[in-house]
Amino acid sequence: MKLSAEIILEGDAHNIEKLFAAEEKAFQNQRASYDLKKEKNKTIFKITAEDSSALRAVLNSITKLISVYEATKAAIKE
Repeated sequence: MKLSAEIILEGDAHNIEKLFAAEEKAFQNQRASYDLKKEKNKTIFKITAEDSSALRAVLNSITKLISVYEATKAAIKE
């Protein structure tokens, strides 16, 4: 079964795009991948996966990196 998901982040599109530039967009097991697109000040992740476990792994990978970015940004402001 093919699965897909979309994450839309509003704000900091340029920085988010730079942050994910070094990341792998397709994973070694080839069960999941994502595309990143920037529109104005939004970053859009389009995720496709072969199964729910692969989808969850990609979602976790993306959201974990975003969490680190948010925590770093908050620490810099303080």
